[in-house]
Amino acid sequence: MTTTTEAVTAPARRRPRVRAIEGQELALIAVVGALWVVLSIVTDTFLTTGNLQNILFTVAPIALIGIGMTAVIVTAGIDVSVGSQAAVVMVIVALLARDAGLPFLPTVAVAVVIGLVLGAINGLLVAFGGIHPIIVTFGTLNIYRFVALQIFGNEQVAGVPATLAPIGGGAEGRILGVPTAWWITLVLAAAMWCYMRYWATGRHLYAVGGDPFAARLAGVRVRRRQISAYVLTGACVGLAACILIGSGGLVQQNVGTGLELRVIAAVVIGGTSIIGGRGTVLGTLLGALLVGTVSSAVTLLSWPSELTQLFIGLFILVAVGVDLLRERRRSAR
Repeated sequence: MTTTTEAVTAPARRRPRVRAIEGQELALIAVVGALWVVLSIVTDTFLTTGNLQNILFTVAPIALIGIGMTAVIVTAGIDVSVGSQAAVVMVIVALLARDAGLPFLPTVAVAVVIGLVLGAINGLLVAFGGIHPIIVTFGTLNIYRFVALQIFGNEQVAGVPATLAPIGGGAEGRILGVPTAWWITLVLAAAMWCYMRYWATGRHLYAVGGDPFAARLAGVRVRRRQISAYVLTGACVGLAACILIGSGGLVQQNVGTGLELRVIAAVVIGGTSIIGGRGTVLGTLLGALLVGTVSSAVTLLSWPSELTQLFIGLFILVAVGVDLLRERRRSAR
């Protein structure tokens, strides 16, 4: 008896479709757009060129640091020391610009290198210390702030020249009417978006945040990815510090205080999961823009400044709540 075996060809496995914009990002675009429409009706000064330039310049340092913070939180980490890192970078850069007369590019290079070193310290402690990132970075927050105060020497740095004016908030720091700082942020955000979405090592960041043990078994160098995320954040802090003192003038001792809260708020509101494994740089940009819009609205409407923190806190609670509900639905499948 002859039997014939028919080859059964299985249908080709469909590749999952990668969406350029996620649902929460679309929701943020709608919220920001609605706020802009309402504010343009309520006040005549919101859509003026000067106010929009001010919003973009104010948002740029937060979004810039948020680029690195997105990578950190995606790996299930967090860095609450970025404000103190910025203080260290700013006081050193201000003194070098004033006393040593460093030109623009060397000043930026020094700032980025200092940020890299501070970020690397955090990354090494997290990767090899076996301590939760919030504990590590809370410790370095206080250490870096102490270092900054020692460099300040109990007095603020006055007479800082406008060495970094090309990326500052003045007229010299604009290209086509848009702050140069915002152009820099957009370029770096686009590069990081492509890296995290399409490069293997960028996708590894999500794997580390989703399940570090499984990622290690799959051949991902978990510690290297963790360190690189904190180093990137430090570099972004260095560049953001240059933007913050771009106009020259005065650098006070409390500089950078509360910066970490605004950055983390922008990242979380932007849809990055606080438990790791999910998030995008585009969402962080939109989150930072929402934070900047709320701050501008409170100022223009002459409301108490405390309302800014209230609104941001509510946005954070909503974002985290949506994230937890989405995670429960995913786990229930």
